[in-house]
Amino acid sequence: MEEKKEHKRRVRYKGTHPRNYNEKYKELNPEKYKDTVEKVIQKGSTPAGMHIPICVSEILEFLQIQPGQNGLDATLGYGGHTAKMLKCLNGKGHLTALDVDPIEMEKTRRRLTDLGFGEDLLTILQKNFADIDQVAREYGPFDFILADLGVSSMQIDNPMRGFSYKFDGPLDLRLNPKSGISAADRLREMSREEFEGMLIENSDEPYAPEIAKTVFSTLKKGGKIETTFAFRECIERALAFLPEKEKKEAVKKSCARCFQALRIDVNNEFEVLEAFLEKLPDALSPGGRAAILTFHSGEDRLVKKSFKGLYQIGIYSDYSKEVIRPSREECIQNSRASSTKMRWAIKTFDSD
Repeated sequence: MEEKKEHKRRVRYKGTHPRNYNEKYKELNPEKYKDTVEKVIQKGSTPAGMHIPICVSEILEFLQIQPGQNGLDATLGYGGHTAKMLKCLNGKGHLTALDVDPIEMEKTRRRLTDLGFGEDLLTILQKNFADIDQVAREYGPFDFILADLGVSSMQIDNPMRGFSYKFDGPLDLRLNPKSGISAADRLREMSREEFEGMLIENSDEPYAPEIAKTVFSTLKKGGKIETTFAFRECIERALAFLPEKEKKEAVKKSCARCFQALRIDVNNEFEVLEAFLEKLPDALSPGGRAAILTFHSGEDRLVKKSFKGLYQIGIYSDYSKEVIRPSREECIQNSRASSTKMRWAIKTFDSD
């Protein structure tokens, strides 16, 4: 006899609108509640559990994807860019997609399969894009490559992932929660000097000395910084000396920078990007096109330097001299697009 499953009621919330992540059951089921999701998007917000792809038209215009080509989405995420690129292939050719996040990767795999993109058109691998050389040996070379370096909205909005100072949850910040150590553990193993330097290098934090002093004074006294709110509270105390009229905005910006800096450190993001950029040309077919979206000045500098340097020695035939930014309309529609910068490069055709 089949075991009867216990019926679970959905989470109830106070007031007219859900506030907590788990209460947003309609936003977390976009396929079922399309009208609700559309209303949230029209208001300029990103529905919980979703990610709105950025610079889609600009990316597709540059990549010039043709049916029959072989491509790589180095950062699968929610699969928004992936689906658009697959549509350009029109059922001919193949796309390989990479992601280090095993949780979101499987959700996206199911979502894309439901859209009709099966294994004949799409191969999804749990792999870091720093290993693009290994991927290219088996699935390449690639006619086009896209890398979106932003953290996906569904990761940011989920309190259990610990990516945002706006939601209380474990201070984790790992893109792959099954690998490496959490941000809370990383804090415990760092020195005050290392932490201060990290804040400056990874996010240009102007109050790095004050924040480092408060964080490590808290830890030295036996205090625990294991949650996002505990980390945020340290930042708030560190900036208590600021004038009241400046404090709220300064705390908000410092929180965003400090969480970003710690996330970059925990996931070795700069080192991973450098490895990817070094291996990128060999993964491209002659004349192949690569586009990269960045969301941080440090990332953009690395991409710009790599593209320009490899162009000067003849590996790339052309590259973007200026950054491409999303339109004003897109930034109004999706506030998370405002810091986006796109750069591109085209591999030289073989001379022989």
